[in-house]
Amino acid sequence: MKSSLSAITLGALGIFLPPSSIAEPTGNETWVFLDNGKIRIGVNRNAGAAIGWFSESGREENILNRFDYGRYVQQSWYGKRDDSDWNGKPWRWNPVQGGNWTGLGARLSEFASEKNLLTASTIPRHWASGEEITDVEFTQKIQLYGDIAIIDFTMRYSGEETHPIQDQELPAVFVDARYSRLHYLHPEDQGGDPPRVAEPDFPNERLKIREPWIAWLDRDDRGIGVLVPDIELNTVTCYRTAGDPNNRNKGACSYAAPIKRIAVTPGFEFQYRAYLTIGTLAEIRHRFHKIQTDKKP
Repeated sequence: MKSSLSAITLGALGIFLPPSSIAEPTGNETWVFLDNGKIRIGVNRNAGAAIGWFSESGREENILNRFDYGRYVQQSWYGKRDDSDWNGKPWRWNPVQGGNWTGLGARLSEFASEKNLLTASTIPRHWASGEEITDVEFTQKIQLYGDIAIIDFTMRYSGEETHPIQDQELPAVFVDARYSRLHYLHPEDQGGDPPRVAEPDFPNERLKIREPWIAWLDRDDRGIGVLVPDIELNTVTCYRTAGDPNNRNKGACSYAAPIKRIAVTPGFEFQYRAYLTIGTLAEIRHRFHKIQTDKKP
């Protein structure tokens, strides 16, 4: 996903809310947060409940970037060319959980939030045209478990078109540009080898991965880890953009998405689970190893 429209951010204003509460809208943002005393995650109800905040509890620094509705941590799917136009670029069928590139937010059909649990159903918008894609439903369930945020994503397609195989983002992940070092394990690495470090540029590049996780870290070797197990992932697409050096929530960002080639066809449904955590590389790898070996949380 790419981006081009700015948005006002709560993080820049230093506004924080009690756990699982709804914020007053700021610009095009209406926030609901979960906070278990270790981590804090927030969704924007005006952007299809896409995830736009992730931090340690009590910290004012949001790891994620939400420059426009194409960023966030969210579902984004691709299909056939459809004569749509994204800012002068020919585009394709592309339902996006957050909304479209001109700032039309996606609509929620269901939403519920309680302590350590948030659920939502979203009617996505076409990234280029802004039209609601009513034959697609995105659902999302977020749970907090210690240092881990667990997100269950589902995409359901009730349309009649058969779309060709495309790279699908599972999910799209946009983080603050200060997290510039992408850590991963390459398939050629041996069991005891340290993770490799990439500092991608623009446009996208692809990385082969041996295990279904990545970690964006800053120069102090702390940051966000993303794990998407159980769906045979072996490739990540990624890039970084410089943007406005004086405003980290504007153009500058780091992006990565585990990708899998999937065709969207009549009756299609796809479910997967993603895990987010914050820490050092050693902490991230330890938590993800436990999830993969112990099947917990």
